[in-house]
Amino acid sequence: MHRLFVAIRPPDEVRELLLDLMEGADLRWQQDEQLHLTLRFIGEVDRPVANDIADALSRLKFPPFSLGLSGVGRFDHGRRGALWAGVEPREEVRALSQKVERACQGVGLEVERRTFHPHVTLARWNGRPSGLDRFIEMNAGLASVPWTVEEFILYESRLGRDGAHYEPVAAYSLG
Repeated sequence: MHRLFVAIRPPDEVRELLLDLMEGADLRWQQDEQLHLTLRFIGEVDRPVANDIADALSRLKFPPFSLGLSGVGRFDHGRRGALWAGVEPREEVRALSQKVERACQGVGLEVERRTFHPHVTLARWNGRPSGLDRFIEMNAGLASVPWTVEEFILYESRLGRDGAHYEPVAAYSLG
C-alpha cells in the first residue's frame, strides 16, 4: 500500500522564512522536508490505483499562478491541533485543488468531504501547548514575497517513529 497526497512545495526562501519562525512555543515543529501546501490527501491505495492517480494528474492542465504567505492560525481538534501559515490569493490554489479532486474522483476515489483550507502546517501538538497564543499574536502579520507556483507534486508519506517522511513520487508542471 502507498500512502499518498498531492501538494505544492514552497521555494527555499519561503521555507527558510517559516523555519526561522519555529521557536518560542511548546510544539512539535515541522522539518524542512515536511513543509508543503496539501492540495488533496489521498491516503492508502494499492499500486494499480497509485499508478492511475499519477496518470490522471499528468493530464491535468492549469496555468502557473502567484502565491504568498499570509498570516498564521490554528486548527483545534480537542486536545490535539495544528499551527499553520496561510496563503494569498486563495482563488487559484482552490481552483487547482478542485481539479486535483476531480482527477482523483475520476480514478474512483471517494469525494473529499473536508473543506479545503489552503495552508502550510508549521507544527502540531497534543495536550495544551504553552506559548501558542503568543506565537499567533506575534506572527499574525506573516507575509512573504509572492512566488510563482509552477508545479505540484504527488508525494508518498511514510510513517516512522520520528514522524512522517515525505518522498516525491512525481512532479507535474503547470502551464
